[in-house]
Amino acid sequence: MTAPLWTREDAERLGARIVGRFETAGGVSIDTRTLQPGDLFVAIAGARDGHDFVEAALAKGAAAAIVADAKAASLPEGAGPLLVVPDPLDFMAKLGRDARARTTARILAVTGSVGKTGTKEALRLVLGRFGETHASVASYNNHWGVPLTLARMPRESRFGVFEIGMNHEGEIAPLTRMVRPEVAVITTIEPVHIGHFRSILGIADAKGEIFGGLEPGGVAVINRDSPYFDRLLAHAGASNAGRVISFGEHERADVRALRIVTGPDASMVEANVLGRTAAYRVGAAGRHMALNSLAVLAATAALGLDPNEAAGGLAELSAPVGRGERIRLAHPAGEFLVIDESFNANPASMRAALDTLASVESKGRRIAVLADMGELGEFGPKAHVDLAGPVASSRADLVFVAGDLMRGLWDALPAAVKGGYAATAAELEPILLEAVRPGDTVMVKGSKFTQVSKIVGALKNRYGQAAAAATTGRG
Repeated sequence: MTAPLWTREDAERLGARIVGRFETAGGVSIDTRTLQPGDLFVAIAGARDGHDFVEAALAKGAAAAIVADAKAASLPEGAGPLLVVPDPLDFMAKLGRDARARTTARILAVTGSVGKTGTKEALRLVLGRFGETHASVASYNNHWGVPLTLARMPRESRFGVFEIGMNHEGEIAPLTRMVRPEVAVITTIEPVHIGHFRSILGIADAKGEIFGGLEPGGVAVINRDSPYFDRLLAHAGASNAGRVISFGEHERADVRALRIVTGPDASMVEANVLGRTAAYRVGAAGRHMALNSLAVLAATAALGLDPNEAAGGLAELSAPVGRGERIRLAHPAGEFLVIDESFNANPASMRAALDTLASVESKGRRIAVLADMGELGEFGPKAHVDLAGPVASSRADLVFVAGDLMRGLWDALPAAVKGGYAATAAELEPILLEAVRPGDTVMVKGSKFTQVSKIVGALKNRYGQAAAAATTGRG
């Protein structure tokens, strides 16, 4: 029988004042849309104040609502059970730290400019072959996502995998100290969020903060191909790390790719893993995914797990929504393929998505739909113009772009590939809907704020899923 996640005794020990009858909870939630009966509902203040949803959470079967003392009196009379605390977010962090203190699970943390969510998901999949694995949902990697993930960790977990993100310096340090990983991975350093930093060196230093939370004797996993390897190595050296494992194609990498063969839906990799050869399939498209698989094997090797058994799990990778998901849609005259990369974008991930488009053997045209990349500051205009080369290499037959910054790319494109330009993704949508044909491959990518994901939704609504099951891969 699964033990309760949190009990009345836990809540009292951590300083909550209990109103009404609360005994146990099986989960933790901050969103009434996904809350399950028996969850603790944490009324944190985000875009909307969670206290406005306490009644809905309790009506949906929450075991109790964690509310601020200053707001408790304004709730309807009789609302409960309640755990009344000074600050719900701080209390959720207490739950997270308590979960970390009591667990016997082996804990890993992942950060990086790109690839951290994919690497985290691959670790979830691979470690699941060895025992019960708890991992961050989606990209829950910030000041509320990390403590929420910790607070949700089942007592019986054997492994825990935590994604840690940032867009300013100093944000990773408190989160990694909360997670206290024994293995910490940095996938790569790229000019993502560069608008918040003086230079890319600042980004490397901010990512290097993850090693500050390592448990004594822990392992730092670093990309040997990165030009910032030595800088990250210095961060590891200043931490509790007892060992560094490097990965990449570099001849001195500890986990080294000997051969990578990419295909439209998967890659084959042969690697040397700390002196042992592993040959395996990565069930997701893109050379970058093959390289990230090396980080996965490095992390599992750091735990002393068999690399070949770990590599076997990589064949089961599939793409989540917005991160390379492949969707076959039913045009009246035949099917076409959508590669949904609309979750977010930066120069590195944009290049990777365009590389993946190039690898697809399309029956019709290759179409790139690109929207602005955000948080690039003064580097933004040039970063968009510089995509002209990767677009040419993608073998795109048509390019549709949206946004003020993408205007620079549009002006740099040859006339023959210009499909359409609009100031916003919403304005681009009807142009693209009319342009697609049977056999086409349509890759959609842009930063979240552009809402380019709505173009993917419009394509689905207009044409509908093809009769055959959608194929998946990750670009």
